[in-house]
Amino acid sequence: MFVIAGNELDLSIGTFVGFVGCVTATWLKDAPLVGVLILLGSIGVYALLGALIHLRNLPSIVVTLGMSFVWQGLAILILPKPGGKAPDWLLSLMAFKPPLIPFPIIAALLIAAVVYFGLMRTSYGVILRGSGGNAAALSRAGWSLLKTKIVLFALAGLFGVLSGMALIGITTSADANIGNGYTLLSIAGVILGGGEFVGGRVSPIGAVIGALTLALAASPLLTFMHIPPDWQVAANGAILIIVLAARVLISRRER
Repeated sequence: MFVIAGNELDLSIGTFVGFVGCVTATWLKDAPLVGVLILLGSIGVYALLGALIHLRNLPSIVVTLGMSFVWQGLAILILPKPGGKAPDWLLSLMAFKPPLIPFPIIAALLIAAVVYFGLMRTSYGVILRGSGGNAAALSRAGWSLLKTKIVLFALAGLFGVLSGMALIGITTSADANIGNGYTLLSIAGVILGGGEFVGGRVSPIGAVIGALTLALAASPLLTFMHIPPDWQVAANGAILIIVLAARVLISRRER
């Protein structure tokens, strides 16, 4: 969502989540300090990607697609085969069961509220969204487009790290390919939640709702419909296309 807000597109977030998962299940457990430094460094790399894309005027799709292979390769180097183990504190955190409301729902609500306030209700949030919506006006007003790109990509990296850690906390072990399927789903969740590829038009609450919809409507619905597991991947894609097409039609009618 942060990258789309800057009128860019990120095709590396899925493999980045897989890389974070491998680091979490190995270095972060066995050598926590080294693991933390690697994760912080990966966020820095994401920020540098934003700077590179802006300074060299490169297509973000091409740059992030290339980085997806880099993250994938690093993940395989760290963990050539599935294994490792999540840190005990992360397992305890993800196993937390508050009364009445499941923890994932609470986490989703908190994330939506915090990001909504920061991106939609603060002056700097307006600047970040403006870098994608009207970059020329923002530049004329004296704001640095370079800094906004760096911040947006760094935020994407930060939430990618949190996503990878949460995923390993749930699955308890890692796999270099564990996050590959999340790239297109992350983009679809943003668009489904009201975002548009025109920069600056995003909705943090809508993105969270879109992600929850995609997650909840996939496996449980397909299992209820008695669709064989071999066909569920294709069915997921069909559901995604239908939902996004319906969202586009609704948006056109509203206009």
